Formats: sequence, structure tokens, C-alpha cells
Amino acid sequence: MFRVFSKAWRPAAVFLGVATLVCGLVYPLALTGISQVFFKQEAQGQVLYNKQGKAVGSRLIGQSTTDPKYLIGRPSVDGNASNLSVFGDKQTKSVARRVAYFKSIDPQNKNAVPQDLVTASGSGVDPDISVEAAYYQAGRIARLRNVSYATVKKCIDKATTSPLIGPKIVNVLEVNISLDDLK
Repeated sequence: MFRVFSKAWRPAAVFLGVATLVCGLVYPLALTGISQVFFKQEAQGQVLYNKQGKAVGSRLIGQSTTDPKYLIGRPSVDGNASNLSVFGDKQTKSVARRVAYFKSIDPQNKNAVPQDLVTASGSGVDPDISVEAAYYQAGRIARLRNVSYATVKKCIDKATTSPLIGPKIVNVLEVNISLDDLK
């Protein structure tokens, strides 16, 4: 009986051991090695550094800031994702509160606040905003930093990319690093 049992289970145990070794060790190490060689920046989280060489954040994760002298990104709903209904009372109040905030920090700007500045992204950590939202803030940033609008626009344009699908986007952290480097 034990002999029959052992004959049946031995191949299964060997297969489990080999599969565990290949899938749990060899494959992950191979992918890590390949990604470090061919996609080093992506594999390391696309960390961005300031002029002093200090890591200040990732190009892939939105940084929360409310300081008016910086480009302000999409709201993150207290660090959580948002899937509120566009017709819901909670969403309506949140949008109205955010519009009031942008009007309070830049009363000179009479333009409508772009939608992506007042609605949270689905992930809650969107690192990019629309070009329209970035330019909307450029005048305020220029005045508060005592630099020209063209200088702020140049920082925005430098951080603007065109994704494969959709409109151009601006990485908020890249712009803020460029703004700090103006000093």
C-alpha cells in the first residue's frame, strides 16, 4: 500500500518542487535582470531627482501639494481612489469646494477651472494633468515666484508628453522640480 502511494505521489512532489523553483525563483530573477538591463529607469520606479541629486518622488505617482507657488495636480481624495457618481451630492460638493479653492488662490484668473483640477482620478495618485490645467496655473505661479509667464510656460512645455492615445499631458512633479531649479 505504501509503495503504491509513494509511486503516485513522487512525480507530483517532483513537479511541485520544479515548478516552485522555476516559477518562484528562476522566472522572477530572469525578469528582474532583463528589466534592470533594458528598462532600468522603469524598473527602479522612475525616480526623479532635484539639482542636488536628492530623490524627490516618482514620475509615476502624483505628489500632493497645495502650495500656490507650485503646479497643483489632481486631487487625491485623501490618498484614496475616487469612483463617486458625477451626479452625486458628495461629488458636486467636492467639485464646488475645489473650484472655490482655485479661485481663492488666484482671484485674478477669471477663466473656468479645468475639470481635471477639481475631479479626482480613478486611482487617486494621477501624476499628470492636462496642458490646459497646467497653463491655467502658470500666471499664478509666475506672479508668486516673480518670474515671467514665458519662464513658467517653458517649464511646463519641457514636462509635456504625448501618450500613444489621448491628448498631451504634463507631469506635475517634473514641472515643480524645474520651478525649484530656477532659483
